[in-house]
Amino acid sequence: MVHLAAMTSTAFGPVDQSYLLEARQMQALSFAIHIPLVCFGVAFPALVVFMEWMHLRTGDPLYRTIAKRWSKYLIALFAVGVVTGTILSFELGLLWPNFMATFGDVFGLAFGLEGFSFFLEAIFLAIYVYGWDRISPRLHLLSGIPVIITGITGSAMVIAVNAWMNSPSGFRLVNGKATDVHPWSALFNNGFLWHELVHMYLAAYMVVGFLLAGAYAFAWLRGNRSAYVRRAMAIPLTIAALAAPAQVIVGDWAGRTVAEDQPIKLASLEGLGKTTKGASEHILGWYSDGTVHGGIAIPDLLSLLAYHNPNATVQGLDTVPTNQQPPVNVVRFAFQGMVGIGTALAALAVWFLVVRVRRGRPPDSRWFYRSVIAAGPLALVALICGWVVTEVGRQPWIVYGVMRTSQAVTGASGIPVGYATLVAVYAALIVASAWLVRRIARSPLDEEPAPDPGGEQVAHAG
Repeated sequence: MVHLAAMTSTAFGPVDQSYLLEARQMQALSFAIHIPLVCFGVAFPALVVFMEWMHLRTGDPLYRTIAKRWSKYLIALFAVGVVTGTILSFELGLLWPNFMATFGDVFGLAFGLEGFSFFLEAIFLAIYVYGWDRISPRLHLLSGIPVIITGITGSAMVIAVNAWMNSPSGFRLVNGKATDVHPWSALFNNGFLWHELVHMYLAAYMVVGFLLAGAYAFAWLRGNRSAYVRRAMAIPLTIAALAAPAQVIVGDWAGRTVAEDQPIKLASLEGLGKTTKGASEHILGWYSDGTVHGGIAIPDLLSLLAYHNPNATVQGLDTVPTNQQPPVNVVRFAFQGMVGIGTALAALAVWFLVVRVRRGRPPDSRWFYRSVIAAGPLALVALICGWVVTEVGRQPWIVYGVMRTSQAVTGASGIPVGYATLVAVYAALIVASAWLVRRIARSPLDEEPAPDPGGEQVAHAG
């Protein structure tokens, strides 16, 4: 890979651009705003349709009430996602024109399929949201299935492009141009796709599940003991609690893939300055001059985690020039934040599931509900940290080992003006979204929630 990088990095002409950092910051800001909305596009439709299915299965109107209320949030967040997704699509062409021009034939298929999925999703979402009381209950439930499917397929196409950027294949580079292109093979037959898909989808259910459960846990602690709050909290919490431990296993899968295919990223995650046999894992600490200072070293653990062998040799940062290394501390702190939060969420999930199985109800402790409230924002932070690891850890490459980010960036001026405009647009969008969500939350329910008969016991607990 190092020899490939040396050859291909000279195939692209230099770009005179003083605003590379601003362009990267603009792209990062858009990703940070859009990715949580992707989570709601992937996981939220399934939760809404599941609630409606529970209504048809049990005949309990409360499930329908929850589903109908949640569908209003769903279409509001979809509308916001349309705006942020449109901005992202323009940014790819405006900020990174050399990337799009060189490799558009490779990943253009995925973006075309993503656009097709988006239009189908919009059509069926409109039918679902505005079809309450207008079409038969069973037909209405069925209209939600395409929303679930297109939310998954649309996001899968974008993740496939990202997986290709981490493990490029399916083309030959001739004089700086991608030729002999095989898009299907490039997108769907590379080693990064499947673990990225599973990792992202589990993260989506964790983010959405914990955020929803946290909102109702807050109401619970404030004294709302209605059956509406209990059910609206229990189901997303259960789904998030099932996803959290599974994410630990998928994280191991992803880590071993990175160790094999992107060893410099792995070295950056752990601050491994020199190639080492039986490499130690460092918790916390600051990387400087090839060493982690102030961290807690656990002997042989990095080799064990990366290769399932405590005596395995792990490639260090010293094997490539400094200009081919990512910003190590940024990647390390993002990685450790993701792992630390993920471990805490898995522990919370185990607490909930064990008590739920043994006692048939959630834990009584008020600290449990406080933890659920904190879990939503923490899951969101872990999500962003994970994408920082993926994207910043790949630097300085926009296409790993093939094209540098500095070679892909635009040579046009005006980036600072665009950056300021983007910040203003997102600020207005966040305010408008918060107002809309708050208005939906304060609107009256279709069915008045009944008191929860078990609420008094929890109200005086902990």
